[in-house]
Amino acid sequence: MANKPLKPCNHMRCPNLTREQYCEQHKSNTNAYDKHRGTAAQRGYNSKWRKARNTYLMKHPFCVECAKDGITNPATVVDHIVPHKGNQQLFWDSKNNWQSLCVTHHNRKTLTQDMGKW
Repeated sequence: MANKPLKPCNHMRCPNLTREQYCEQHKSNTNAYDKHRGTAAQRGYNSKWRKARNTYLMKHPFCVECAKDGITNPATVVDHIVPHKGNQQLFWDSKNNWQSLCVTHHNRKTLTQDMGKW
């Protein structure tokens, strides 16, 4: 059986190549974060969330960050503006705490603003 090809580490700006998601240097940092935050289901991302998310995206179909640059780009993610950290009131506050984002803007926000706020 052949080995998987090397690919870049998923850690932002890491030049290391790996056959897994993260290189050895960043594997331990990510695992600690993932263990602390729990699974998606434990954080409330269940069928009720998926239904609310789909309804929100139908009403707000474009990325709000792309729109700031005059670009009309479909949104695929409903982002919590303020990380909810398990707070159900923040989690379900669609009027004040949700925004539609494309994957690129969501990932950028998560890496630069939300990581470490747990």
